[in-house]
Amino acid sequence: MTNKPDLSVNIGGMDLKNPVMTASGTFGYGREFADFFDVSRLGAVVVKGLSLQPSKGNRPPRIVETPCGMLNAIGLENVGIDAFVSDKLPYLRNISVPVVANIYGQSMDAYEALAARIEDEPGIDGIEINISCPNVKAGGVAFGIDPSAVHKVVGLVRRKTAKPVMVKLSPNVTDIVAIAKKAEEAGADSLSLINTITGMAIDIQTRKPKLANITGGLSGPAIKPVALRMVWQVAGAVGIPVVGIGGIMGAADAIEFFMAGASAVQVGTANFVNPAACVEILEGIEAFLAQKGISRMGDIIGTVDL
Repeated sequence: MTNKPDLSVNIGGMDLKNPVMTASGTFGYGREFADFFDVSRLGAVVVKGLSLQPSKGNRPPRIVETPCGMLNAIGLENVGIDAFVSDKLPYLRNISVPVVANIYGQSMDAYEALAARIEDEPGIDGIEINISCPNVKAGGVAFGIDPSAVHKVVGLVRRKTAKPVMVKLSPNVTDIVAIAKKAEEAGADSLSLINTITGMAIDIQTRKPKLANITGGLSGPAIKPVALRMVWQVAGAVGIPVVGIGGIMGAADAIEFFMAGASAVQVGTANFVNPAACVEILEGIEAFLAQKGISRMGDIIGTVDL
């Protein structure tokens, strides 16, 4: 009988039993999917983005379906770090899966304070920094498009925590490799990419934008080729693990990201289409490796034949 392939990976100091993670904002706080499958089967759970204070997000309409994907302008609605720790974290501590807290702020101080708050909390295994947020003190320019701002915010978080730090990169930049290198230089343990691509949709009957926010983040299969290209570029340029995100709907999509250099993947929009997507993707990865006689995850990562 053929032995099962070893799916375990290490992502910047976090040991995962398999490479399938959830993408922040698409999986709630974990409990929401417990009725659909055993959440403990996942490699890691990345929770909905957390801010210092609760946020109601943007006004509706804030989700629009598009060809091969969706636009969202949720606006990072969340319960805030205090309510997360008191109400959501107790469940997550009991599922035997690494928990990654995605954090965001509109100032450097906010990121620093969130990292310090999380550092003291058992049950949070790592931090993912969302740098796609507007820096209100810099006229609303997103942290993630300014290399010096990326370096500074990652450095501030790094100094406040000993937990593994993952930086989620924005694709809305000219040179994502330059941004990735700045994050690594500042102390990031891993990188996740890509976040959503800015887009919009118009109702031709009313001539109004379909989103109240006018623009939103495009996700789903439409962005996969862009995400794959960026993962390949970044994985070849940095010395820390890369986590691939963008349009992963099935196991074949995930395997493409592994071959491009990703050590793990995050599943996002697929969760809205099929709540069991994560486990189906996991099972598909395992079946593919077994079929090809590949005994461990490391033997497929970065193996695209150029």
